[in-house]
Amino acid sequence: MDLSNLKPAAGSTKIRKRIGRGAGSGLGGTSTRGSNGAKSRSGYHKKIGFEGGQMPLQRRLPKFGFKNINRVEYKAINLTVIQKMVEKSQAEKIGLADFIAFGAMSKGDLVKILGNGKLTTKVTVEANAFSKGAQAAIEAAGGSAIKL
Repeated sequence: MDLSNLKPAAGSTKIRKRIGRGAGSGLGGTSTRGSNGAKSRSGYHKKIGFEGGQMPLQRRLPKFGFKNINRVEYKAINLTVIQKMVEKSQAEKIGLADFIAFGAMSKGDLVKILGNGKLTTKVTVEANAFSKGAQAAIEAAGGSAIKL
C-alpha cells in the first residue's frame, strides 16, 4: 500500500449539485427553484416578519403603553461600588472618567449615585444625579457630592 492507492471512505464525499447548467444536466430550466412565485425569481428577499400574506403577528396584536420622549435614562451606581473604587485606587475625588476606567459605566452614559451600601471614607463624587440617601451618606462620611 502506498499514497497512490489511498481513497476516501465510501459515502464520505459527494459530487456538488451544479444547477442552471442546461437541460442535459437534469437540473436546467427552473434550476431546482420550482415553477412560479417570488421564491423562484432572482433578487427575492423575504421581509422580516412576513407570514406568507397572512396578517403578521406584530400587526395582529394590540398596541398599548406610552413612551416618553423626554425620559432621561441614568446608569445606577451604588455606594458599594464607590467604596470599592476608593479602596482600590486610594483616590479622594471620583468623576465620570474614573467610573469608565473602573468599568461601572460606558462612555456617554449619565450616572446616578444610589444610596445602597455604606461609605466609610471621605471622597468627593462627581455625577449627573444623586439620590437623597446617597447624598446624605457621602456628606456624612465627610465627602461632597458635586452634581454635573
